[in-house]
Amino acid sequence: MALKKLSLRSRIFIAMILLVLLASILIAVVTIYQYNEEAREYHADRLERKEAAIRRSIDLVIDETSFPVITEKLPFIFRDEIFNIANVHGLQINLYDLEGQLLKSSKAALQQNTVDVCLSAEVLNQLANTAEHRYVIKNEINGKVFQSSYSYITDEKFKNIAILNIPYLEDDDIFNRELNEFLTRIGIAYLIMILAAIVLAYFVSKYITRSLKTISDKMNEFRLEKRNKKIDIESSSIEIETLVKSYNGMIDELEESAVQLATSEREQAWREMAKQVAHEIKNPLTPMRLSVQSFQRKFNPNDENIEQKVSEYSNTLIQQIDTMSSIASAFSNFAKMPAQQKEELNVVHVVKLALDIFNESYITYFPEEQEIIAKFDRTQLIRVVTNLVKNGIQAIADDAENPRIEVKVFTKDNTVNITVEDNGSGVSEDNKTKIFEPKFTTKTSGMGLGLAMVKNIVETYGGTITFTSEYGKGTIFTVTFPEK
Repeated sequence: MALKKLSLRSRIFIAMILLVLLASILIAVVTIYQYNEEAREYHADRLERKEAAIRRSIDLVIDETSFPVITEKLPFIFRDEIFNIANVHGLQINLYDLEGQLLKSSKAALQQNTVDVCLSAEVLNQLANTAEHRYVIKNEINGKVFQSSYSYITDEKFKNIAILNIPYLEDDDIFNRELNEFLTRIGIAYLIMILAAIVLAYFVSKYITRSLKTISDKMNEFRLEKRNKKIDIESSSIEIETLVKSYNGMIDELEESAVQLATSEREQAWREMAKQVAHEIKNPLTPMRLSVQSFQRKFNPNDENIEQKVSEYSNTLIQQIDTMSSIASAFSNFAKMPAQQKEELNVVHVVKLALDIFNESYITYFPEEQEIIAKFDRTQLIRVVTNLVKNGIQAIADDAENPRIEVKVFTKDNTVNITVEDNGSGVSEDNKTKIFEPKFTTKTSGMGLGLAMVKNIVETYGGTITFTSEYGKGTIFTVTFPEK
């Protein structure tokens, strides 16, 4: 599980180091095995050579003796010669009769009690039943390995007359010394290789993952709402090029889809807006039509109240015309995109100008500084403030006690902040997600374009608008945009 959390670069780095370590261990194991095999073959060959040489010496003694060549006379034949042969070849020599009893040994201590020194039945059986009539036993005594070979001694007629036993000590000091020296040298060499592998693995993993990191950074920067840049990588592998081509192809497809989606959404939005405007315009047209029809039926030039009736009729038409004009203005203001004209202005002063048009005495202004300079469009900033204040006024009931709207301006972390707080009706939980949607409104009049227009303006200048509200207690709108 921990390996899965590692980055690809770390995995490549660890894999290369482990590969070198594994190769080092494998070569060391193979080397030790090879040395052991060579030592085993060396001792086996050396024992055979020694045995063959000793047999030739024994045959020479048998050929030259004046004693009858029989088993019983062998201790007399080799009374002195067995010591000479053992000294020449540097090995102990033991002679047994065919029943396994010791006849003569170059080691005097063995002859003190010849009754107890005899060969086992296993040795006799193996020696008699093998084709070569030769049997080798390997034993380990006090940490040292001994080989003991057994073979027949024959007379001039090739008749078995005795059993030759040659104990052989496997002296591995030379092999062990050579092995230790080799392992030391190869250990130093692999230590250098591991250090070189660490450096190489660092740069190789960095080179391999550099392209992947570039792709990862581009993917992290990917946003559906903006134009994304394609990846341009030079000297990359075929796999990376394939991945880059797939990503760039996806960018092209997404841009094409985004254009189509934006066009479709824009068309749908305008259709919905057109329906809303048509609906709002039809509302005043109906009473206007009824008023005209009523005036036509009841018009009497001789009526003494004709002037009053004409005045009432005119007032009705003017009210409906004003309603239609208000609808048209709201639609025009929302449809008009904010001009990207930034000018350095004193936000404190501009907000004060925006509030001067209101007559409500419960509107209070609290700037934390006398001057806050920021780049913004004066007209658009006034529209933002006036719409938020209007929204607060409309949220306060006419018969509300102690109505309150507080407007604050302050700076924080290189941003300009404007808050508009009211103690009106607040926003219900169901309406919080729809508060900035065009044409959404909870009022009996208006088209619900004010907050949508404010959000559009603020986001155009790289800012944000948020709100907190408690239903029945009030709402706080916060506008934040960069100073520069």
